[in-house]
Amino acid sequence: MTTKFLRPAAAAALLLLICGSAVAQFPRQMPRQTPAPPAGQRPPSTRPVPPTTAPRPGGPATAPRPGVPLNAPRGQVTPANQPMRKATELISRQAPISINQRVYDGFTSDRSRVVVSLSKQRAYLLDGDQIAIDTPISSGKRAGMTPAGNFTITQKDKDHRSNIYGDFVDRSGRVVRGGVSVRIDSAPSGTHFVGAPMKWFMRLTGDGVGMHVGILPGYPASHGCIRMPPQSAEMFFNRVKHGTPVEVER
Repeated sequence: MTTKFLRPAAAAALLLLICGSAVAQFPRQMPRQTPAPPAGQRPPSTRPVPPTTAPRPGGPATAPRPGVPLNAPRGQVTPANQPMRKATELISRQAPISINQRVYDGFTSDRSRVVVSLSKQRAYLLDGDQIAIDTPISSGKRAGMTPAGNFTITQKDKDHRSNIYGDFVDRSGRVVRGGVSVRIDSAPSGTHFVGAPMKWFMRLTGDGVGMHVGILPGYPASHGCIRMPPQSAEMFFNRVKHGTPVEVER
């Protein structure tokens, strides 16, 4: 009986001996101690530092400021209430008139000819192959309104008025309807038609196309005529005659 009871006790003792020997091979780690700060200094803070949030891929690191577009260069600020630019500021300006005074003074209407470029929106007064005047123009606002081809001056009228485009005015001269065409508009009761002024008019075709003074907005804008600045139209008028050749090219 004694032998049967001692065997389990011996087995337990042997197990304890083996476990204690294994634990002894791995020394216990002592908690790390922070060295005391030098005298007169505050101990470092032990509060945790919150992690930095990285911006989303492709997104701005910070919210944009009001009035600053996302794609604005650094340091450039666009006011939120910036006024819209006027249409006239967006129009590309044409080169001004260029005059070769020596050539202009040295020839007469017997040797003059005119070349009009619709693509360049320029007109040239020439003495043979020498350019006397290079001027900006404004031709028909739609393709074909100013015909291309070879023409001659058939009429010169310093104070010409259109018989197609103008205004409907009453007896006192007040404009009742402006910018009308007699081809499509009817005169209101009590009004009559007054043609638009076409100063220094030089006729090219029988249906009213010619060169004259007009507004140049920087692009083709007329009903078919070739508009010129006042100085250009007068100088052309003084150097052409009935029969002067005019070439209009696209």
